[in-house]
Amino acid sequence: AMPIVALVNFLFGVILAFVGAVQLQQIGAGVFVANLVGIAMVRDMAALMTGIVMAGRSGAAYAAELGSMQVNEEIDALRTLGISPMEFLVMPRMMALMLMTPLLAIYANLMGIFGGALVSMTVGGLTSTEYFGQIQDAVGLNHVTQGLVNATAYGAIIAVSGCLRGMQCGRSAASVGLATTSAVVTAIVFIVIAAAVLTIPFNALGF
Repeated sequence: AMPIVALVNFLFGVILAFVGAVQLQQIGAGVFVANLVGIAMVRDMAALMTGIVMAGRSGAAYAAELGSMQVNEEIDALRTLGISPMEFLVMPRMMALMLMTPLLAIYANLMGIFGGALVSMTVGGLTSTEYFGQIQDAVGLNHVTQGLVNATAYGAIIAVSGCLRGMQCGRSAASVGLATTSAVVTAIVFIVIAAAVLTIPFNALGF
């Protein structure tokens, strides 16, 4: 997922910086493009875009893998052997996404900030020292913490959606495709809901 996450977040940083530069330069505040890109990417957008990419990639893969196992009666065979499918198939996938999504979000933060730097230094007229100095002043540990918490929650949502739809898959080949589509849609919808819901406690805590 790293190349996709890098490309999407780099371009998102470019878009944020371009829109911000055009508007802020009108009031002589072009230097604050760095604040816009840094805080937006670190707090919300990098984790959100990474979650959506992972829903399309890993969430779909989980649903397809478990759905295929359901069709081939491999999950029934595990139960017959006394092995819990939840512990053997679902929990490792959930732990993997909950651990890796925050790391991918950190990587996405860097890509988005570099994308913003490209526009700020070419269109906005900022130097690299001004841009990264402003980023350092604007982005705090509280912003990073919020982004990482969001990313962890998104990872759990993706894993639950993918595994749930895979385990609910029917016994036909067509059911695998339906389960995969449903997993992606479910994950993206709940990621967006979680992004909105998590904003409330973070604001209450002063993040």
